[in-house]
Amino acid sequence: MAPPGQVAAAGPPVSYGGEVPPETASPDPAPPDRAVPEGPSPARPSPPAPPTAGRSAARPGPAAAVPPVPPGPVAPRGGVAAPAVGSVPVAADAPAWFRRALAVPFTDGWVTVDGARIHYLGWGERGRRGVLFVHGGAAHAHWWTHVAATFARDLRVVAIDLSGHGDSDHRAAYSLAQWTDEVVVVAADAGIAGPPVIVGHSMGGFVTIATAARYADRLAGAVVCDSPVARPDPEVSAAQGGSAFGRPRVYPTLDDALSRFRTVPPQAHYLDYVMHHVARRSVERVAGGWQWKFDGAVFDPFTGGNMREGALSYLPEVRCRLALLRSENGLVTEDIGSAMYEALGRVTPVVELPEAGHHAMLDQPLILLTALRTLLADWDHSEPHRRPDV
Repeated sequence: MAPPGQVAAAGPPVSYGGEVPPETASPDPAPPDRAVPEGPSPARPSPPAPPTAGRSAARPGPAAAVPPVPPGPVAPRGGVAAPAVGSVPVAADAPAWFRRALAVPFTDGWVTVDGARIHYLGWGERGRRGVLFVHGGAAHAHWWTHVAATFARDLRVVAIDLSGHGDSDHRAAYSLAQWTDEVVVVAADAGIAGPPVIVGHSMGGFVTIATAARYADRLAGAVVCDSPVARPDPEVSAAQGGSAFGRPRVYPTLDDALSRFRTVPPQAHYLDYVMHHVARRSVERVAGGWQWKFDGAVFDPFTGGNMREGALSYLPEVRCRLALLRSENGLVTEDIGSAMYEALGRVTPVVELPEAGHHAMLDQPLILLTALRTLLADWDHSEPHRRPDV
């Protein structure tokens, strides 16, 4: 996941939850004031009943193209997902494959899950087999656009904004289990035919693991991208230190906000044209200026390592097909990958993405895309290995 890291101006580093990192720190960010004391691993409600859901009509969304981000009206979050900022400019040096991906038409959809309106992006025809992408902490669905859209010719493709992120509603409190409910409801609402494959990055990988444990019979498979289950994920670690996530700050101009865009953790290499696009999809117009599109309280329940412990406890319960993609320069070391392999019953492929940092969609998207396509093609023509303890 990649959220803002260090702010160039006054003030400590800020992170944009595991994905795009807007800098939200004010000059003197206070540590989270609503943190929940550390407790036992998140309770895993036995295979839950279908979550409460209410459908909301999707509306066509513009393909990311040329005009600059318009100022747009200020819109409150209460009960209504914030409007998309519209089309965003494409960097002049963006290669043809990236421009083609951004030109694929998409729709914005919303569905209500346990009282919160959850936003998602959709590409390709409804009624096809599909893939659903889950972003990292403090990130959003458009972190995946240039990867996800390339599957639209053959599949129904969806990218979710988890509650507290992107254009989805904020909640009074967040939990790993709640996010898994949102994933399965969005998959059903978005028109995917049959069980989907879920792909999650960083914190979104934790959500994917938990979904694969709680809803294995509703998934065709799961892919986890550089999610270090054996240690706290970077967004949560940064939040615990009180340095990455201050309460959301308002920037007077769009340029001011974009200049603070960083990732957590930082990495040695980024593709500028990808960062250019993701950063511009990470802000919204609010009273007084521009703000990053995530809830500063999103990690409060997970301080103390609860998210890590929750993901660890879910690993032995995964019963659907799962693959782990490990970035060569990421957070899942060989030791962590081996430990996850053992916990998953020694039936999970662990694939290294060469030259990739933790945020592979930001520095090596074509390698990531090739790995995903290879896995999906193999799963279409092979029988899964079964855990010996099943």
